[in-house]
Amino acid sequence: MSFALFETEIAKVNDIFCAVNLLVWDSRTMMPQGGVEARGKQIATLMGLARDIATSDKMLRAIEDTRSELKGVRVGDVRHLMVEQAAASIGTLSRIPAHLVACAAELKTRGHAAWARARATNDFAAFAPLLEHTMEIQRQIAGAIGYDDHPYDALVGTYEPGMRWSTLRDLYGDLRKALIPLLAEARQARVRNEILERAYPVETQRAFSSVMAARFGYDFDRGRLDNTVHPFEISLTRSDVRITGRFRETWLPAGLFAIWHEAGHGIYEQGVAERFSRTVFTTDFVNLYAVGGTSFGMHESQSRLWENRVGRSRRFWELHFDELKEHFSQQLSDVSVDDFWRAINAARPSLIRVEADELTYDLHIMVRSEIEAGLIADEMRVADLPAIWRDKVKSYLGLDVPNDTLGVLQDVHWSSGMVGSFPTYTLGNIMSSQLFAAARKEASIEEGLEKGDYMPLKSWLNDKVHQHGRSKTPSEILVAATGTDLSTQSYIADLTRKVAELTV
Repeated sequence: MSFALFETEIAKVNDIFCAVNLLVWDSRTMMPQGGVEARGKQIATLMGLARDIATSDKMLRAIEDTRSELKGVRVGDVRHLMVEQAAASIGTLSRIPAHLVACAAELKTRGHAAWARARATNDFAAFAPLLEHTMEIQRQIAGAIGYDDHPYDALVGTYEPGMRWSTLRDLYGDLRKALIPLLAEARQARVRNEILERAYPVETQRAFSSVMAARFGYDFDRGRLDNTVHPFEISLTRSDVRITGRFRETWLPAGLFAIWHEAGHGIYEQGVAERFSRTVFTTDFVNLYAVGGTSFGMHESQSRLWENRVGRSRRFWELHFDELKEHFSQQLSDVSVDDFWRAINAARPSLIRVEADELTYDLHIMVRSEIEAGLIADEMRVADLPAIWRDKVKSYLGLDVPNDTLGVLQDVHWSSGMVGSFPTYTLGNIMSSQLFAAARKEASIEEGLEKGDYMPLKSWLNDKVHQHGRSKTPSEILVAATGTDLSTQSYIADLTRKVAELTV
């Protein structure tokens, strides 16, 4: 009976988190502007209730009683894993004072609304006070969680367990050594950039990208697509996994690849096995979030795999370009499949991260990671961020930032308190190449990719990654699926091959 009580209490927490996710989704897609203040308080109340249940004496007794109940049961039994994982996460959560949890939760809604207004009006000063408050709360949370070396470690670790700032700095250094010369080489390629800037009706973009997302394996019977300021995926349950997109009529890749990116996240969440979709494996206690994936880096590996390894591949467009032309016959009448493939893969340093090419994307992440680490260590001031951003973008990408909307205000993450999540995009890029290389060793997958059947790849990912949910660590999943732990080798090899093809 002890384990049953444990499951019951955990289920209450997960149900609250799922309700919060619904409120968050609504606030970013449909809620009227006037609802911001009330919504923030509603979310803070629910988060407080979830924390109270998770850290209650009743929960702690249920954990201890379950441990006693399971004595003599083999260590590999999933119930042991559920209890120990919950105990560890709740222990971390218990170190974060309740008022910080409530404050961070309320700030998410208020901050997102303030950021959206500031972004639309190019008014960083209007957003700065809320951002200062958010960063102060995150510093306190980092201190409460604890760290050995750098305060950023505590926050990064909530998104990617075990990851440290020192490891990331080394990783970024290795990537820069490879990316900079590849970028210089790729910029010599012959590319017709203007073909992507023609007028592509938004609803037609939406229709084509949705069809392809379904072919990849995103189940629209258990999901939906909506418009938002900044694309995201969010899980209410494994049977209700929603994605959003942002389309621009005069920049075709923005809509297509954002949808396939978010669909990759959705496929992951929809693919968690029933035995691992029990509430303890779909609850992130530290971030107070309902999510089935083992880490944000592994999650990003799935979105980047479908977006880049599949969606930007030459074979994909050899198979599907004629279908795209059927949707945009006038716009693409003078465009060949080679023209199009080169255009969507061209190296073009730009100001917007979510629209960046593969060779510059990680440079965007480095800019953001360095700023986050500086802010959390209290080595940078929020008021100085526009200037710091401009300097770093000039240094890394060689670009001048004309305004804050295209600069420090472009990303949603800080407004939502997601400090420490940016590095997981680069980690996801690296993992995506490792997983894709391992998957392509299977003959059925290679045959499927060759003819446009993506189910063998999706099934392999379901088996090797998705089904495990949070029951295995990212390292355990990666080693079992690929034979090696995190390594940049496959990622750099993928980028090197692409540059070689572009510059032929």
